[in-house]
Amino acid sequence: MSLLKNVGTIGGLTMVSRLFGFIRDMMLARVLGAGGVADAWQLAFQLPNIFRRLFAEGAFASAFVPLFNRRMAGTEEITEARKFAEEVLAFLIPVLIVFGGLALIAMPWIAGLFANEGIEADPELRDLAVLMARVAFPYLAFMSLATLFAAILNSLGRFAAAAAAPILLNLCMITALVIGISLGEGMEARRMTGFYLSIAVTVSGLLQLLWLWWFARRAGFRMSLKRPRITYGVKELGILILPAVFGAGVYQISRFIDLFFLSTLPDGAYSFLAYADRLNQLPLGIIGIALGTAILPALSRHIANEDTDSAQRLQSNAIELAMLLTVPAAIALFVTGSAFTSAFYTGGAFTIEDAMATGAVVSALVVGLPAYVLVKVLVPNFFARKDTRTPVFTAATSLLLNIALNFLLVPRFGVVGLALAGSAAAWTNAGLLYVILARKGHFRMTARVVSRIARIMLAAILMGAALWFAMPYGADWYTGGVLERVGAIIALVAVGAITYFALAAMLGVVNGETLARLTKRQA
Repeated sequence: MSLLKNVGTIGGLTMVSRLFGFIRDMMLARVLGAGGVADAWQLAFQLPNIFRRLFAEGAFASAFVPLFNRRMAGTEEITEARKFAEEVLAFLIPVLIVFGGLALIAMPWIAGLFANEGIEADPELRDLAVLMARVAFPYLAFMSLATLFAAILNSLGRFAAAAAAPILLNLCMITALVIGISLGEGMEARRMTGFYLSIAVTVSGLLQLLWLWWFARRAGFRMSLKRPRITYGVKELGILILPAVFGAGVYQISRFIDLFFLSTLPDGAYSFLAYADRLNQLPLGIIGIALGTAILPALSRHIANEDTDSAQRLQSNAIELAMLLTVPAAIALFVTGSAFTSAFYTGGAFTIEDAMATGAVVSALVVGLPAYVLVKVLVPNFFARKDTRTPVFTAATSLLLNIALNFLLVPRFGVVGLALAGSAAAWTNAGLLYVILARKGHFRMTARVVSRIARIMLAAILMGAALWFAMPYGADWYTGGVLERVGAIIALVAVGAITYFALAAMLGVVNGETLARLTKRQA
């Protein structure tokens, strides 16, 4: 299957999930607003989610897939791979039970560590945040097990089921919000809505686990539960996972740092960042996560077979495709962030002032969007070679820079400064990863790829200028009726898309040769 088709499958289903996520967050903004219960809910939701992305999706998947593929290489039999997966599953279950139990006991301390001034000042709100976090935290265990089945399916070349699973989370949360709306308005209704949301998160984790387990069985990969043992395969996985937490999970570690600095900011900061990150996550999920997920199994196979040329070509295509789609998305959101946040979120408990503050955070976040995607694309090159030490070095360097910039920027610019610090750290991480790959001779961009990226950036900058001139014409529509808001956003998207792709075609970035290369079937 070609790289473009794999990315299209994962990205298309991820886009559906993100669209449901937009609907979810639009409802959240109107029902909970910003600050108060909304901040308490965002804190409770972030805790299991960050752990999930850090350990389950980030470190576990990056370490498991190369080891799993190595056991499948050169043979059509999957007995050895199945045995390895069963050993990992048997060991993972008790670890998750123990970790989850300890987290539930320590939740008052964990939530208190990251609670902002508004939550700390209200004992009832603080207790609500702890309760919601406890109810939602089993989501981590369910999703960690689900990630195992997702990694197996991705390694077998079946990307659709895992890409579609997050839709269940958004559907469960939308259902909880509909129930919350039926409760009416007022503080008690908001508190109950937050509690129902936490239940919905845990239920969605169980549903996603059952969904992926069923698709794995349907693919012929049936696993049985065994007695937990620390086998050679489990040890090998453990050795790779610990540094992988830093290498593949730098973005999520940064989120922990963000939570700490958010706790020093006034009421509403959690909500502004969460709503802004929804816009940032749309291209990051569709492009970055899709590319990283699609190329890791293929890179592992090419490197295991010592096919250097194919590995080089796959990495180049991934970077070019990432920049082709991510750079214009970042520049468009940088220019039009406030228009999107006004159109999507304003209404009910969410004011226009809240929307403008969120828009400023969007503009700061997307500065680092291409870098986050590049990290997703470059890290698999290290993990496919079982090199987890190098990403540790680059991650540690970028994290130190992130912390230093947070101390410098957050007191001056608040949550916007926090977003800018994360963007600068992401570019540092991406730059270091590429330089080290080039020095080790594993990958180096050719002059052709560099030239194409330069033309992509030129086309995107000119598109940004067109959007900047077009923005004021829809100023009154961004907060108007539903049809006015939809029309204004569609108009902006149309101006950006037509301008960018017309310029990209004129500059020779998008042509038949590009499509032929990206749609070429991977071995």
